[in-house]
Amino acid sequence: MINVLIADDHQMFIDGLRALLKDLPGIKVVGEACNGKEAIRHCKENQVDLVIMDVNMPEMDGVEATKELSRTNKKLKILGLSMHRDRHFISDMLKSGASGYILKNTGKKDLVDAIHSIHSGESYVSEEVSKILLTSFLKDSSKYEVNERLSGRETEVLECIAIGLTTLEIGEKLFISKNTVETHRKNLLYKLKAKNTAELVNNAYKKGLIS
Repeated sequence: MINVLIADDHQMFIDGLRALLKDLPGIKVVGEACNGKEAIRHCKENQVDLVIMDVNMPEMDGVEATKELSRTNKKLKILGLSMHRDRHFISDMLKSGASGYILKNTGKKDLVDAIHSIHSGESYVSEEVSKILLTSFLKDSSKYEVNERLSGRETEVLECIAIGLTTLEIGEKLFISKNTVETHRKNLLYKLKAKNTAELVNNAYKKGLIS
């Protein structure tokens, strides 16, 4: 039996996944979480074999939760599930320890195949996700080189900085702490070789990272 935890901040989506997986042989939904922190706590307190992890959630997102769970529980399998088709979100989840990534418009068959594949120790990305990753590798090499160094969260922070949001406003918008925002800002300054915010935004425009 594969004990599955669903982590997503939309109850309606959790209910939909429960309905899809209900009564399937060999799969049992043993819990749910509305953010990364709850997912981590639930996995510590209960027997969970696989987490279906949304990327964007309040308090702690799926990427950070995946990093923590992968560090503390080597046997636990994580399947990234999101509406995001951006390569950054996909690569961030896979690099953080997820064994697979599928989109929320994925059909029941692909979802079940992903669960069984990952539980058996294999990796799994849906056909659509594979096309996204392939397309990203075929893009302009100079732009790709910079994008490769920025995480999905760093890109989000960069976009917020570009439209003039303060550190506090960025934190509220992305559901992260002020200290986390400042850490991302410092990393962006270093990666884009900028001395201040103005130079950061200017370099980002030149590299085509924001428009």
